Parts: sequence; C-alpha cells; structure tokens
Amino acid sequence: QVQLVESGGGLVQAGGSLGLSCAASGGIFSINAMGWYRQAPGKQRELVAHITNGGSTNYEDSVKGRFTISRDNAKNTVYLQMNSLKPEDTAVYYCAARRRTTGRFDVWGQGTQVTVSS
Repeated sequence: QVQLVESGGGLVQAGGSLGLSCAASGGIFSINAMGWYRQAPGKQRELVAHITNGGSTNYEDSVKGRFTISRDNAKNTVYLQMNSLKPEDTAVYYCAARRRTTGRFDVWGQGTQVTVSS
C-alpha cells in the first residue's frame, strides 16, 4: 500500500520561494504519476502540477513559469519548487499518487500549509 509523506511549506512573503517534498513508500510499482494538489479555504482542491514515471510534466495555468515539479526516482521522492509566490498561492498543498489500476490520483499525503503574505 502506497504511503506519501510530505515535508516543506510554511510562511513566506510575496515574491519569495518555497520547496515541498513528497516521499513515497510501499507499492511504488503501482504508481504511474505523482502530483501536487492544493486547496484554499472555501475552494475546491485543484491539481497544480503532475509528473509521470516517464518524466512528462503538466502545470495548472496560474503556476506555469513559477512552479517546477521534479522527481528523484532513486529516492522515490517528488519535489515542488515554488518561486515568485503570490498571496493567491496560499493553500494546503497535498501530494498525490496516480495508481495504474484506477487511473486517478487517489492516494494522498497528509497536506502541508503554504501561506504567502502580501
């Protein structure tokens, strides 16, 4: 069974940078992509970025050019580097895994708070 453990996040001023990490363990073979979602208060959870096992990436429009998703396969870890942060990036960020069997991001990390002050 896949487990995801996140680290990083915190408080930063607008224009600053933060990095998130997500370490996966257990049943890695069942995953074909990893992603980062976020959920702001009163809003739906949205997919910010994802990366496939082959290294293909995709980003939500509002973070293109500012966020970078990457992975270290040797460490089973996915990263999200966030630059030029804006107050509207404030949210709880969740790491997620897409399983081969379901084709959906349905394995979740515990979430980590990112707060960007103006």
